[in-house]
Amino acid sequence: MGREVPKHIGIIMDGNGRWAKKRFLPRAMGHRQGAQALDKLTKEAEGLGVEYITVYAFSTENWKRSKDEVDSIMGLLREYINRFFNDKKSILKIRSAGDLTALSPDLQADIEKLKEQSKDRPGMTLTIAINYGGRDEIRRAVTKIAEDVKAGKIQPEDINDQMISDNLDTAGIPDPELIIRTSGEFRTSNFLMWQSAYSEYYITDKLWPDFNVEDLKDAIKAYQTRDRRFGGRKEG
Repeated sequence: MGREVPKHIGIIMDGNGRWAKKRFLPRAMGHRQGAQALDKLTKEAEGLGVEYITVYAFSTENWKRSKDEVDSIMGLLREYINRFFNDKKSILKIRSAGDLTALSPDLQADIEKLKEQSKDRPGMTLTIAINYGGRDEIRRAVTKIAEDVKAGKIQPEDINDQMISDNLDTAGIPDPELIIRTSGEFRTSNFLMWQSAYSEYYITDKLWPDFNVEDLKDAIKAYQTRDRRFGGRKEG
């Protein structure tokens, strides 16, 4: 696409419910269309030079939704995972972010199996954030570090930014240069709080099920116009 393409893009996939409501459809249908939009996007994104995509699929706060809606999202997640199992042509690497222990044991096992099965694939890395919250992720990372201090494996003065990053769910993945949020909302919603310290945000009014590769290209073009100073200032 000419100029530098972000290696890592985070996506807050917002607007499934509103998409369904506008069409007088059940919310579950909005989530299903959202899953299809993600399918199409991941197939196109790698061709644009994107190496990592992290999507906000289910937050720690989403358990507050109705049982029917939560069940439909979990059912879709199970379908999505099974499709990857059976797609012998897929070259995507799959990772997860979030506390999976709140999920059913069989779903946890399927996610771990898919991560293991796909880890050596040559393609783009898709990280699915499930039961994820940025604050919760940082809390879990700090807890692990505190346990290492208590065990005498490290000293408090050894703790630095890199150590915290290495204990996050996204360890080994570069921080996202670009975060896209659909549906026109101007909120971070507790997504990648540590990793997004210097991310550029792109907000679009498009609802997630309507977001397509042309919209992704528009987001990347907008990113390419940004002057990323990382807290510094250009001379002159």
